[in-house]
Amino acid sequence: MSSRTVAVVGTGTIGAAWAALFLSRGWTVGAHDPAPGARERLEESVLAAWPALARLGGVPDVPLAGLRWSDDVAGAVRDASFVQESGPERLDLKQAVIAEIDSAAPASAVIASSTSGLRPSAIQQTCVHPERVLVGHPFHPAHLIPLVEVVGGEQTSQESVDAAMAVYAEAGKRPVHVKQELDGHLVNRLQAALWREAYDLVARGAATVADVDAAITNGPGLRWAVVGPFAGHHLSGGAGGIAHNLEHLGPPMVAWWDDLATPEWTPELVDRVTEQMADEMGTTTSEQLSAARDELVLGILAAKRTTDGLTT
Repeated sequence: MSSRTVAVVGTGTIGAAWAALFLSRGWTVGAHDPAPGARERLEESVLAAWPALARLGGVPDVPLAGLRWSDDVAGAVRDASFVQESGPERLDLKQAVIAEIDSAAPASAVIASSTSGLRPSAIQQTCVHPERVLVGHPFHPAHLIPLVEVVGGEQTSQESVDAAMAVYAEAGKRPVHVKQELDGHLVNRLQAALWREAYDLVARGAATVADVDAAITNGPGLRWAVVGPFAGHHLSGGAGGIAHNLEHLGPPMVAWWDDLATPEWTPELVDRVTEQMADEMGTTTSEQLSAARDELVLGILAAKRTTDGLTT
């Protein structure tokens, strides 16, 4: 467990998860959010996340010992070597708060935004020191899922990218450097591709919402938790690997690509998906499903830590 002072600005669902993760590493965390009652909600969120984080190992005895709440941005970031911004997903608000962080944080501090789709070049436009501003996008639930996407903007320095990658790795994350600015970064684009086909299948009546969920969780989703789509393709090629697989399945795959469609986004489709989702959930609450998901995620993470030979 290392010693580090970081800051979290914006302590909603994502920001609170970041704070909990950083606190679990024994770090000092400066925090600020202007919303009424934000401090109390942050403390409740950290305490709620703590049992799961404790199962990952090595957490401090007192969850909130390292938390330093501030009533303004400047106070939260004053001593930070790294700042994680997690405010609302609006460019004008991001630009304003990032500029405020930039004016108050130490000159050596890297500033990362949790934005799920905004480009870092746009976010850093209002900064005096844009070279230290980048995207550090986590994956929900952010205190448990290791992935974080690091994306630099036009003015971001390589040193800042390297520093962010190192901080996230130190926090127990699995950072991935996305080397181009893209709407939605990397993972949300991959998700969007799957969602597009999933919604189209439901719109066509080829499958229900429950059918699609069952197909993923009982099929490729099990493999994807261990090996990614390319490594999975490689393994399915047998001794010849991905080269053999693409030789034989490449042309059919291209034909499938050509058959994929973008569904028309209509009120009828929204109603159909909403109704079928309610049917799938039945009497299970979202809280119950989230708890069951997190329990299985913790088991998968524990198993992966003791398994040699994984490519990622």
